Amino acid sequence: MKGDAKSRVMGLVLFMAGLLLTGPALAAADAGEQKQQSAIAAQLDGFHQAAANADFEDYFKRFSKDGVFLGTDATERWDVDAFKAFTRPYFSQGKGWTYVPRNRTIVVHGDVAWFDELLDNEAYGECRGTGVLVREGGQWKIAQYNLHFPVPNALARSITKMIKDSRAE
Repeated sequence: MKGDAKSRVMGLVLFMAGLLLTGPALAAADAGEQKQQSAIAAQLDGFHQAAANADFEDYFKRFSKDGVFLGTDATERWDVDAFKAFTRPYFSQGKGWTYVPRNRTIVVHGDVAWFDELLDNEAYGECRGTGVLVREGGQWKIAQYNLHFPVPNALARSITKMIKDSRAE
């Protein structure tokens, strides 16, 4: 019995020593991840602000070199060059779009992160943005942004029927 108690105490001491040694490393990892999430949130906030300001240069510097924007219509899949061509006439007239983000979640895995966010827009109401960012040259860049309208389940059948009917015309 004496040996068992001694083994338990020694096990507890080793466990506590392990916690003391790994605690600072875990805290540093959490701080590092928090720093990355803050940088990504700032990049996304700047993206939305540049769109609201119709700031062409600021908006497009936030995309990765292979970036893609997926719009709300099924035909809207633009690489950066195509999206620039679509956007330029609007932004050159000072016409942007305002989506105010809320309830954002960001997940970071090394040099890749993904997010989802609810957005408020005056014309469309509640929208959702999802996407992926990659770290290029030490900066987070948007590799894919997908803007869509979340559809309440109770309305899904009637809305998808309207979409089907419009495509059949």
